[in-house]
Amino acid sequence: MAEELKEECGVCGVYSHRDAAHLVYLGLTALQHRGQESAGIVSFNGKMNRHVGMGLVFDVFKQEHFSMLKGRSAIGHVRYSTTGSSVIKNAQPLLVRTPYGQLAVGHNGNLTNAEALKQKLESTGAIFQTTTDSEVILHLIARSKEKNLIDAIISSLSKVEGAYSLLFATDQNRKGGSDGTLIAVRDPLGFRPLILGKLGSAWVVASETCAFDLIGAKFIREIEPGEMVVIEDRHKIQSYKLAKPQKRSAFCVFEFVYFARPDSKIFGHSVYEVRRELGRQLAREAPAPDADCVVAIPDSSVVAATGYAEQSGLPFEVGFIRSHYVGRTFIEPSGPLRDFRARVKYNPIRESLRGKNIVLVDDSIVRGTTSRKLIELLRLTNVKKIHMRISSPPITGPCYYGIDTPTKEELIASTHSVEEIRKFLGVDSLEYLSLEGMVQAAKGSSTRYCTGCFSGNYPTRIDEKQSAHPKQ
Repeated sequence: MAEELKEECGVCGVYSHRDAAHLVYLGLTALQHRGQESAGIVSFNGKMNRHVGMGLVFDVFKQEHFSMLKGRSAIGHVRYSTTGSSVIKNAQPLLVRTPYGQLAVGHNGNLTNAEALKQKLESTGAIFQTTTDSEVILHLIARSKEKNLIDAIISSLSKVEGAYSLLFATDQNRKGGSDGTLIAVRDPLGFRPLILGKLGSAWVVASETCAFDLIGAKFIREIEPGEMVVIEDRHKIQSYKLAKPQKRSAFCVFEFVYFARPDSKIFGHSVYEVRRELGRQLAREAPAPDADCVVAIPDSSVVAATGYAEQSGLPFEVGFIRSHYVGRTFIEPSGPLRDFRARVKYNPIRESLRGKNIVLVDDSIVRGTTSRKLIELLRLTNVKKIHMRISSPPITGPCYYGIDTPTKEELIASTHSVEEIRKFLGVDSLEYLSLEGMVQAAKGSSTRYCTGCFSGNYPTRIDEKQSAHPKQ
């Protein structure tokens, strides 16, 4: 994706391992693509220990921090804000004292009724320390009248709406164990992935299986939609249902299109295989008969582009070199030096493009401004024709479930036709993958995946006045 959507969040937890915090740290590095704003870890060794900071995992944690993050259980979080400001007070995991003991939480997702709940809680005296929707869950738990933490979490989550894959850590253990308790919960529609694994006798939970690969953990299964898994000993887990089974799920199809790492397995399928099939299906629906080669906008579109090349019988060419050392803090010059961001991140390879008709594959178009700059760079290589192909449908609406998309008015496809977008970008042809083709490539149906940002059909009630806006 030339114009990157801001990532959501990633969580990782380890229960009953002598190097729990170190393992969580490594898991978070594998999940770094899901959040680059802040990172944090909470561990337990008789008391809860917390360290969080702004920036990448490697920047936030130094060797000296692990001397305070002792213990055999830990949870961690990487964040990009979808609700709440980009400040240290919003870094997770959050850690609070409750009537049920100390409780830490890491949250991936977005609550669509968070603002309404927050106003109600504040009217009864609640004082919020952060601006994240995740703190709403903690206030609900702290005010619960249930006799134990498990019932308090179930009762509290019955009041929230939207997307949540949660990791809790507490200093309490109902069986008298010394490693505390780890609790993993996924919302009833299963918007965001949450995976259960084992490393020896230790339990591991993470947003994606790529975290397991790095630390050598074994995949066990996915946490089911509407399931709460309680881990309080090494031998077995306990499973609870939050609510009655739903008639449908709402797995975020955009996880396959863009967010998840290609080497992960989520929603029961390999991200690599689905993404490659997205490219194959795109080639079937939108061929370019006069094309000489296929080129991807790196990095997220490479797998789809190889699928397109395979299906169409065209060679795949490396058309861009992308700099991986340009972060979100890049200072864009002013005056005559404006518009250098695209050039800093991407440089076309003239020798592979000159004089050719190319199929340029990207996974999505958001505003269109950065894509337009990249097309201008390609024209400087004396490429003959540019047939742009997008391995997802037009994005016409915001996401309310944990992805920081622009407002509807800022999304180019919400106000422009495909032909108008083609002219704006300056390409010779432009075609998108159909909604049906995308869902088919993801091996699902309209009742399996959330396609709200493409179709406008959101799987939950959305009150835009009360919903936490996806870009705060």
